[in-house]
Amino acid sequence: QVQLVESGGGLVQPGGSLRLSCAASGFTFSSYFMTWYRQAPGKERDLVAVISSAGDNTNYADSVKGRFTISRDNAKNTVYLQMNNLKPDDTAVYYCNVHYWGRTYWGQGTQVTVSS
Repeated sequence: QVQLVESGGGLVQPGGSLRLSCAASGFTFSSYFMTWYRQAPGKERDLVAVISSAGDNTNYADSVKGRFTISRDNAKNTVYLQMNNLKPDDTAVYYCNVHYWGRTYWGQGTQVTVSS
């Protein structure tokens, strides 16, 4: 079955960096777009970044452009989110996501807290 496991979250000061990972299994990873979302307390889950199956096309939410980079390693079935110059507004639970055979799958999420 499809499994997505996020890791790499934590507490970081404003201006700091984190790299999130999402390890995927149960499907042909290299054939599917992958997406990162985030959900802040009391808010809806919002799209952060998406990457094509080959990794040659990416898109970002305006709020993270120039600070976040999505990438993938198809040999390791893993998608990454490099987050630089973090701001308090980036505090949220971050989830990876795949649409597979008409269903949407989510990981359990990883908490990112940006605070001094």
